[in-house]
Amino acid sequence: VCNTRQPGCTNICYDHIFPISHIRLWALQLIFVTCPSLIVMAHVKFREGKDAKYVEQHHGSHLYSNPGKKRGGLWWTYLLSLILKAGFDASFLYLLYRIYHGYDLPRLSKCSLEPCPNTVDCFISRPTEKKIFMLFMVVSSALCIFMCICEMFYLVGKRIAKRVQSHRENKSQYRETDPTLTGSQLSLGRRDKVREEAVTTTL
Repeated sequence: VCNTRQPGCTNICYDHIFPISHIRLWALQLIFVTCPSLIVMAHVKFREGKDAKYVEQHHGSHLYSNPGKKRGGLWWTYLLSLILKAGFDASFLYLLYRIYHGYDLPRLSKCSLEPCPNTVDCFISRPTEKKIFMLFMVVSSALCIFMCICEMFYLVGKRIAKRVQSHRENKSQYRETDPTLTGSQLSLGRRDKVREEAVTTTL
């Protein structure tokens, strides 16, 4: 409500103070944040359909043991969805910061836009309620960003740990199956035993 009777001044000032309402902005944010999850679901459905065709062509043998397990291309799709979610949440946090000037809603705002005759005082209706709702949006978005980052670190760390473990297993299998390597190791072991026995006899 602005303390003026000039036609159109209240509407112009309200549009300047609130370019978009909190509810509409939050609804738009939920739509954008949900889209990456839909991409992951579409990828899972694609793998299920591909597996069903493979079963029909190969008489019961499956292409994927579990189409919904995050392996191969689905792992990259899921990681990309987490990056997009965190990016969308961060973008809306920045947008909210820019629109409402630092997540703050003053009770009184001054407006001097046309067709206002001079600088008028505009009082925001229910500023405390709107500020609480805006802070809830900020905290929930920050929490979602933190959880996405933690999950990204977990996925990448688990992938690296599996790669290191498989590399060690392959290396150990190569040592066990290589006849020249085992023979050299045995000869070295026998030489060490002979040296130890010679030392004990001399002592």
